[in-house]
Amino acid sequence: DKLLQSNKLDNKTVIQIGGSNRVNMAKASRIIQERGYQEVNINLGCPSNRVQAGNFGACLMENPSLVVDCINNILDTCEISVSIKCRIGTEKMENEDFFNFVDLISNTGIQKFVVHARKAVLNGLNPKQNREIPPLNYPLVSQLKAQKNDLQIILNGGIKSIKSGLKIIKEHNLDGFMIG
Repeated sequence: DKLLQSNKLDNKTVIQIGGSNRVNMAKASRIIQERGYQEVNINLGCPSNRVQAGNFGACLMENPSLVVDCINNILDTCEISVSIKCRIGTEKMENEDFFNFVDLISNTGIQKFVVHARKAVLNGLNPKQNREIPPLNYPLVSQLKAQKNDLQIILNGGIKSIKSGLKIIKEHNLDGFMIG
């Protein structure tokens, strides 16, 4: 309750949730909506072992039909916006799999994707290493935007300052950036 006190600060604060149980995801989203928030973000980017054990985060990118079920249940239950935070895939996924993933998710009506421009290595790297070792692939995120110009694509990963973020999104024709 303390963390979800009514959102009196602004209408731009977004609450991120993670999970794979469509009923619980919808319940959480409904609570977030009732507390005055305008958007819920689904975590499909965290690669940690603990998150994987809970069957959420980046491992769900390998199960897009489950993600679609969760999103559809949220959209059927709530009126707030839903956005996605994801990686460009996992070590098991090819670039084409990432584009297919975004296609499936965007077919639910999702319009905003925050994309960490690294693959998630689900076995063998810890979360800190997953933010540093897999190479950044900004051109792939730029290619996504070029193919899906109707989507809002926010870049994440490797951005160290507002100045560098502004430069990178201008170079790659993206809608914004996130510094984590």
